[in-house]
Amino acid sequence: MLTAWSSSKYTFPLPDGHRFPISKYAMLRQRVAALGITINDPPAATDEQLLLVHTDDYVTRFNAGTLTDAEVRRLGFPWSPALVERSRRAVGGTIAAAAHALSHGVSMNLAGGTHHAFADHGEGFCVYNDIAVAIRVLQHAILARRAAVVDLDVHQGNGTHSIFAGDANVFTFSMHGGKNYPFHKVAGDLDVELPDATGDDDYMAALQHALPEVLSRAAPDIVFYIAGADPHDGDTLGRLALSFDGLARRDAYVLQQCREVGIPVAITIGGGYGRRIEDTVAVHTQTARIASTFP
Repeated sequence: MLTAWSSSKYTFPLPDGHRFPISKYAMLRQRVAALGITINDPPAATDEQLLLVHTDDYVTRFNAGTLTDAEVRRLGFPWSPALVERSRRAVGGTIAAAAHALSHGVSMNLAGGTHHAFADHGEGFCVYNDIAVAIRVLQHAILARRAAVVDLDVHQGNGTHSIFAGDANVFTFSMHGGKNYPFHKVAGDLDVELPDATGDDDYMAALQHALPEVLSRAAPDIVFYIAGADPHDGDTLGRLALSFDGLARRDAYVLQQCREVGIPVAITIGGGYGRRIEDTVAVHTQTARIASTFP
């Protein structure tokens, strides 16, 4: 049975009308728990772990709340001590999920996928790059040497691509909306750009063409899968047109491909900005349900 981690208890204040759906995390935890899936509170990532990826200057100033106004605007969140704690817990959830996946085959962080965070700054609602930190933690502990990032959030993982540029042991794959944020993209090992309004069949055809190549070229010890809800046709920021069924096919295909070649998978949820928050939560819950069928 799937084991998951949730940092939903560590919330942080946002101004009225802010577009980031902070309430989805508590809703998601409740619905995943109702499936009978074990959910743990994650430990907080330590400075030592964060500094495997992020610069000392950035970590120190973010901890102290001394980012510049421009940096705060780029991040998209007002700074608060609660945001510091939540950010560490979200990273800790991915580290814990990754370690668990190595011995159990699959696991899930009901947060994470903060792929717009660079080594020296955060942006696009991403403070720290949880997957990058988790990869470096595993490598530092000699638990894994090679990793692949399968990023199926609707937005390109520019921060992740930047962090691992030139690293032969980490393969970065992103399939995303070509005209969507970020407007200045950073090349990864394989990028597939999709046109606006791409639907289920065209999406799956592109994924089925790319993923076997990713797994073959990467030869990873572990896959980090960002199962974004934002390709859904009800997403306000997505611009693609996947149905609930199409997203279920996506998740099942990724997990099946990895299982067939014996690669463990750590899942993070990435983004989701549905016109109805219930739809976003339903997509993430569906990912957890599908993952629970892959022992």
